[in-house]
Amino acid sequence: MNLVKSLIIASTALVGVSAASAQTIGVPAGSYVSDPTHTNVLWSVSHFGVSNYIGRFDGISATLEIDPADPTQSKLTATIDPASVDVNYPAEDKDFAAEIESEMFLDAAKFTEITFVSTEIKTTGADTGTVTGDLTFHGVTKPVTLDVKMNAALNPHPMTKKPVVGFSATGTIKRSEFGVATLVGPIGDDVTLTIETEFVPK
Repeated sequence: MNLVKSLIIASTALVGVSAASAQTIGVPAGSYVSDPTHTNVLWSVSHFGVSNYIGRFDGISATLEIDPADPTQSKLTATIDPASVDVNYPAEDKDFAAEIESEMFLDAAKFTEITFVSTEIKTTGADTGTVTGDLTFHGVTKPVTLDVKMNAALNPHPMTKKPVVGFSATGTIKRSEFGVATLVGPIGDDVTLTIETEFVPK
């Protein structure tokens, strides 16, 4: 009985590995760039445990070198302008975006770029995977892993008539590990990242 059970588990594992390694992307190989009209990077932190405060960045650019036959060999680089932070703060008591950009948090004048460079891509299913890379934020570089879902690959897109591939991704970092520790406690240390993007030929 134990032997049969072991064989079933082993077979299931092999099927899973085969499915993951067989993942492909239905667009031509080459360099793709993020479409700024369909790319968003959102961040959220706990606000006194009452709600999660959400912001975003407007200045985003990314390049994806796609290997459609073996997505694990693809390469991703991304750059964000921290001074492009947008917090949708409607009150008139202060410029909250400027406060987030300041030395109090992002210190965007000193640390003018946030960058991510992939170091490993793994497939975990027919349209899912992980992207691990070096995140440089606030002058500190640390490895970060994003959970990624490929939403669709169209060749061609019905409107642009060009190839396009779209992804959703999520991840979490601790801001204190990058030297952004202001108000940690009442304001969450964990920063949840939510990324939506479409890549088009460069």
